[in-house]
Amino acid sequence: MMGRPDLRHRAVDEIEQMDEPGCDPRKLNRTYAQFPLVNAVVAGWRGVYRNRIRDRLAGDREHTLLDIGSGGGDLARAFARWAARDGIDLHVTAIDPDQRAYNFAVQRPAERVSYRQAASSDLVREGQRFDVVISNHVLHHLCTEETAAMLADCERLANSYAVHSDIARSLLAYRLFSIGSLPFSPGSFIRPDGLTSIRRSYTLPELRDIAPPGWSAESDTRLRNLLVREFDAGHA
Repeated sequence: MMGRPDLRHRAVDEIEQMDEPGCDPRKLNRTYAQFPLVNAVVAGWRGVYRNRIRDRLAGDREHTLLDIGSGGGDLARAFARWAARDGIDLHVTAIDPDQRAYNFAVQRPAERVSYRQAASSDLVREGQRFDVVISNHVLHHLCTEETAAMLADCERLANSYAVHSDIARSLLAYRLFSIGSLPFSPGSFIRPDGLTSIRRSYTLPELRDIAPPGWSAESDTRLRNLLVREFDAGHA
């Protein structure tokens, strides 16, 4: 039988294998290549786009969206596709400070998507602004201070709305992913790193405890949490 992991506290000292500088590049690229399917099943962004973001992109003008920590760029490309199907003029900027992620992403060009090897703080220094700012499964990678810094960056980068989605730490999430990720296990980091991600992730009360003023921690499903902030029209 599957053992019962200790999920009482965040496993902040555990490191995901793909974050190791010397990890197997073939396994890393295979992991990036598997993210589109895994994120489509696990991350739930189609519903977030439909229910929380699409209506904010209304109007006959170009809109902009920033994806922080974009990895292989699959979510950025998905947002561009969804917006195009809805007749929305959206340009997506996907940033990741990891050169390996950037190198993988640029090999998969897509209309209305730009990739950059950069951190959110780099874009703040440049004075960049975006209508919507998002991140997927980034929060659990960060310590409390790094989370506060990224959210402060988002307050300077987002004109209208920011939403960060992450796994909700629970035994249900751990066991479902442990079983569901078995087909992805050979030759990639999807399964071991996904289980580490769950152990590193926040419960909803923990996320509420670290949310700065103005930010709201919400449950998207039993398996996902959202950290969101809506900005006034005059926000600058």
